[in-house]
Amino acid sequence: MWGLGVLIPLLGACALRVSQDPGELRVMAGDEVALGCRVLVAEPWDLLRLEWVKDAGRGALCATRLQPTALVSPAPCAPRLRLAWHPPRATLSLRQAQGDDAGRYLCRVTLEI
Repeated sequence: MWGLGVLIPLLGACALRVSQDPGELRVMAGDEVALGCRVLVAEPWDLLRLEWVKDAGRGALCATRLQPTALVSPAPCAPRLRLAWHPPRATLSLRQAQGDDAGRYLCRVTLEI
């Protein structure tokens, strides 16, 4: 039987680390915005799914499957959104920001096996 003291360190060992920048951004209407997502994977991988969601996941604004060495040219997602992948960084670009674009954006990454 595993004790809780052993279980906690095992849960802390992550094969996948994701960080976003900037943490917070204020823009004016009409501005172009770039949100970055850095993906670090401790072990070799073949495929991961990357999604950008807004305001705690009312559906993905943009989603794609990525390979470790393949570059993704900016691809259209929702209107005015484009996604680019330059390992280990994904960038979500928003053209002509509007008032309803305000919110919390989250880069969600799933390592597929």
